[in-house]
Amino acid sequence: MNFGAPGDRTYKLVLIGDGAVGKTSIRERYLGKGFKRSQLATIGVDFAQKYTTYNGVNVRHIIWDLAGQPSYASVRRHYYQGSSAILLVYSVVERESFDNASKWLVEAHKHLRGAEWSGWEWFPTAIIGNKIDLRESGQFEDVVSTEEGREFSDHFSETLKAPVLYKETSALTGANIDATFSELTGLMFQADENRLPRRVDSSN
Repeated sequence: MNFGAPGDRTYKLVLIGDGAVGKTSIRERYLGKGFKRSQLATIGVDFAQKYTTYNGVNVRHIIWDLAGQPSYASVRRHYYQGSSAILLVYSVVERESFDNASKWLVEAHKHLRGAEWSGWEWFPTAIIGNKIDLRESGQFEDVVSTEEGREFSDHFSETLKAPVLYKETSALTGANIDATFSELTGLMFQADENRLPRRVDSSN
């Protein structure tokens, strides 16, 4: 891909959510690197890039993977700025990670407040219920249902008047990973069409 021509677009995407919910595995799957069962915990922050196309337009995704452990809260705050979209991930077999989802949105809102978005009051957001392969295994009792995930997403969308995409994924099988990034890119394109600012800083 010959990136850099007029019309090409760059978006900064931020992956947030509790530790061990599969954020890094989702990113690696999207990058085409497959699945690792023994993924090391992200230390502070990590990032990667992927070049793709959407509706014939060249797109660069700069994907920032923020560590989910509470001890990294002071580090994370620096990496929200300049975001084009947020991907909030929880595990459908770890209810605590779902219960903490609203806390993550509060954190993101705190560090991204002040951005002016004409027509929308918040950034394009993907809420992702990961590890559906484990939910389907029947080994876990207190699983998070699809209905609960959709209800949470709808509530968030209505409360903040946000463009929200809800997806359930499996980093193990790759289910819905590409579709999630593609549909979220569509929301970012819509943001551009509404003349919303895309303040992307690839140096952060």
